[in-house]
Amino acid sequence: MSAKKNSQAFVAFLEHLFTDQFPTGRCVLVLDNAPYHTSGESLAALSLFEHRALIFWLPKYCSLELNPIERFWRHLKDFRCVNKLFPCMDDLIQAADRQLHRQNDLNDAKRFTFDKD
Repeated sequence: MSAKKNSQAFVAFLEHLFTDQFPTGRCVLVLDNAPYHTSGESLAALSLFEHRALIFWLPKYCSLELNPIERFWRHLKDFRCVNKLFPCMDDLIQAADRQLHRQNDLNDAKRFTFDKD
């Protein structure tokens, strides 16, 4: 795993995937439109393995109006993560997990409310 998300790291990942992990097999890749996936360097590397890769490109980012789940991700970030200092990653994960459980609890009176508790 690379410390940075960039074209060089993605190309290194592809080389590892197709030469070390699956030297003769085929792979399905689901890629978003991140700049490091769509750079010339990355597209050139993908073309080298195109006979062994089935690539599904995710649609470009949709606005809040077109993609309702984005409203919830914004809510989760705004009310559970933004401007909060968590002592450790586990505390951050627990805060997000509490909110997700609340939204999925059919008996929670505040299930569909977006308040801060």
